[in-house]
Amino acid sequence: MPLQRYKLTIAYRGTHYHGWQWQAANQYYKGPRPAEGEGIPTIQETVEKAVKEVVRHPIALVGSSRTDSGVHAKGQVAHFDTDQTQIPPAGLRRAINAALPDDIVIRDVEPMPASFDAIASTISKRYQYLIWNADERPPFFGELAWYRWQPLDAALMAEAGAQFVGERDFASFARPGHLRENTIRRVISCEVSRRREMVVIGIEGGGFLWNQIRIMVGTLVEVGMGKYSPDRISEMLAARDRRAAGPTAPPQGLYLQWVKSRRE
Repeated sequence: MPLQRYKLTIAYRGTHYHGWQWQAANQYYKGPRPAEGEGIPTIQETVEKAVKEVVRHPIALVGSSRTDSGVHAKGQVAHFDTDQTQIPPAGLRRAINAALPDDIVIRDVEPMPASFDAIASTISKRYQYLIWNADERPPFFGELAWYRWQPLDAALMAEAGAQFVGERDFASFARPGHLRENTIRRVISCEVSRRREMVVIGIEGGGFLWNQIRIMVGTLVEVGMGKYSPDRISEMLAARDRRAAGPTAPPQGLYLQWVKSRRE
């Protein structure tokens, strides 16, 4: 049978995984040693194993975004090829979900033309960051949001976030060692809102540098605490120096909300 390419939309809780990308165990890995040929726990390898169990042959799963360790997703996009085209997409989704652990779910399976690529076909991505901003820490979802007891001014954060919008050089907002020669990225929107105890930051862009979202969030939190005025963002961008920006926010509050792709 001819190969068919399928697009997966995946949601996952990244708490117990070392990010999206397959990784071998190195000298610093403290968990149980993986079996020969296997890596440490990642979303990519876990989903690949589940799909392989269903289609009965090895597959290569390509993801749109390499989320870091501890980062979550509501709408990660990935693709794989199989010749098991007799399985309807809805049945394929149910079967893969039955083979997955409870913290990963396939939300949609869609047949795509062979030209579709989860990476190259991406138009934009939106990330969401959740901050629990109250006196008491959240006892039920501490691994799903960043707890900050200091009062945050969401209006000031929104004013600062607007200065990220456009085509900018984000060298100050990238983790050193990112290995990218070009640090210019396009941010389509950066919105901040308060929902009772929760401060929600939404950032959409064509692509991002290593830790860019988390450094942007950490800087916005410093603005919300009154450490920086909103107009300092333009100075930080102009500096092109990581030391000019704020701290890196922790991973547990970050979600890949959705990926917008061309069908090709």
